[in-house]
Parts: sequence; structure tokens; C-alpha cells
Amino acid sequence: MVAMTDGQSRRISEPQVMRALAHPARIEIMEYLNNTGAAITATECAELVGLSPSATSYHLRELAKYKLIEEAPSRGDGRERVWRSTSTGLRIETEGADPAAISAALALVDVFLERDVRRAREWVERQPDEPEPWRDAGGMTSLEMLVTAEELKSLTAKINALVEPLRARDRKAPPEARRVHFNYFAFPVEQEG
Repeated sequence: MVAMTDGQSRRISEPQVMRALAHPARIEIMEYLNNTGAAITATECAELVGLSPSATSYHLRELAKYKLIEEAPSRGDGRERVWRSTSTGLRIETEGADPAAISAALALVDVFLERDVRRAREWVERQPDEPEPWRDAGGMTSLEMLVTAEELKSLTAKINALVEPLRARDRKAPPEARRVHFNYFAFPVEQEG
């Protein structure tokens, strides 16, 4: 149904895993760990998501319960727990799923979409204050195409091939590079008639 990244994505089809993930803080944690490959503590995570270390510790344990993250090797004396992602991204699957899985997937996708719309609005608001090269570089496009299913699948594969080498997790970027959120939606509209 939904791919959050390509590459070494974790396939999620179980409703309980989708429900556990469908929380804005947990999605933000997963996104950070998947995008950076970093290992973080609950205290570092708290700064990232704006919650207390005890709240983020709870979220980290819930994510670990479903094997979305795991404990990483200690960075020092072993007194603090360090966590890392078990994949580079998530793929939400509902093909042949029961109604509970479909409902859980829709709830999870809603959290992702709300976050992405919020980010787009924030960009539009701050765009006038960005340096000119960045003002001109960012953008949004909405258009309707006439394609076959095979053409759409091919287009998506080509776009994935273009953006994959630019992923923040794997790239040694030039100093002037900035983190950029890339969203791509392509879906058939309801047929008339």
C-alpha cells in the first residue's frame, strides 16, 4: 500500500504493529533512525520529539516490542540504553488483508499524511525568508496524467532510482547541502461512470 522508502524496507502487514506505529512521536523517531542510521538514547530522542526522556523511553520500548528498533551497542560504560532502527524504511502492506489490517493501515497513513501536509505548510510559510537558491529549488506539483498501470509502475521505479542515491542516510553530501523532505504521491483517481 505505502512505501516510506525503498531499499531495505521493513514490510509491515500486522494490524498491531501498524497501530503501535501510528503515533506522531513514534513516526518521528522511526523517520530519524531510518533516515540517519543513527543510534540514540531516550534523552537524545526526547530532544528530537519534544517529550520527556521517560515518555520517549516508553515509545522506544514499544517500537522495540514490535522489532522496529533494537538496542545498539553501548557507547561507553553501558549504563545508558542506545537504540537503532532495524531497517532503512517501512513498507505498509494491505494486499489480501483483513478489515482490521486495512483499518490500522488507514490510521497509520493518516498520521503520515498529517505530518507531510504540516511540513508542506511550514515550507510555504517560511519560503519567502529562505535564501534565493532554496526558494527557487523547492516546489510542489499537482497534475493529472493518463497512464497505464505499467507506465505508472515504471515511473515510480524511475523516480525511486533518481532519489535513492540522495538519501541522507547514505550520502556524503557537499557542505552546502540541506536536509530535504521528498514526498511522492501517484495514484489512480476514481473512474467515472
